Amino acid sequence: MSSVERWTDRRRRVASYEPRAANAPRLRSLAAGLLQVARRAFAEPLMIAVERREIVLRRLPRQLDGLRVVQLSDIHNGPFTAPGQIERAVEIANSLRPDVIALTGDYVSHEREYAAPCAEILGRLRARCGVFAVLGNHDHWTDAKLITDLFRAEGITVLVNEGMRFEHPERPGASFWLAGVDDTMVGLEDLPLALTGSRADEMKLLLAHNPVVLRRAARAGVDLVLSGHTHGGQVTWRSESSPSGRPRRRLLRGLGGQGATQIYVSRGLGTVVLPVRYGCLPEVSLLELKSTEC
Repeated sequence: MSSVERWTDRRRRVASYEPRAANAPRLRSLAAGLLQVARRAFAEPLMIAVERREIVLRRLPRQLDGLRVVQLSDIHNGPFTAPGQIERAVEIANSLRPDVIALTGDYVSHEREYAAPCAEILGRLRARCGVFAVLGNHDHWTDAKLITDLFRAEGITVLVNEGMRFEHPERPGASFWLAGVDDTMVGLEDLPLALTGSRADEMKLLLAHNPVVLRRAARAGVDLVLSGHTHGGQVTWRSESSPSGRPRRRLLRGLGGQGATQIYVSRGLGTVVLPVRYGCLPEVSLLELKSTEC
């Protein structure tokens, strides 16, 4: 090979290398960004945010204005859930001085052996007027009867397509209908049965694991639904508003509604598939119910 050919070949190799070298900083930046996302995704499941919302209800009796409802959902006790995480959520819930605690399903992921430890920890919840629960799809896929029996043994009222007239012992003279439905995904939801015994003109608060019940609840005259199931998306980069500023059609988290019926969807505490969250912290919800009569 002549010197001219060697020089030409060297120039060709340098030219082919230069674009790669120019891309190196961008690749390093991309790698650093992905590493930061991964770190946050694995760290978020260990955090807990307290979400405080006031919910104005037209039919809430004046005497019950300011009723404090704490909601926990989607604990998914299993190999990826540390008992300390559930214990912290219980401590936070108790510290909020609730009148009512609402548990909205999916207490375990798949394994029966995690049901008893979860029930024991949730049995430490304290509220002036009691702890009420409904079941989720994962509870049925695991062992619904076992979970129901364990919860009831801990003093937790499990509502299975049934309701009751709620009266605050410290605020006499006022009541509303508190109901819970079984899970929609497994085909056991019976909303009419849960509302049997309620009066047409009284406020109705419904616990339902799956928020898909909203349309039926609106037709049935329910005032407020508390749900979970969605995990808030678990990994999400989007806000709950579309680019137009309107709420998205599928509510993944927070407060929404249809007609006169409002719904609050909790992001929950646990995870499924992978032990990660991103842009979607685990949540303990404090919902303060406000009456328009005040």
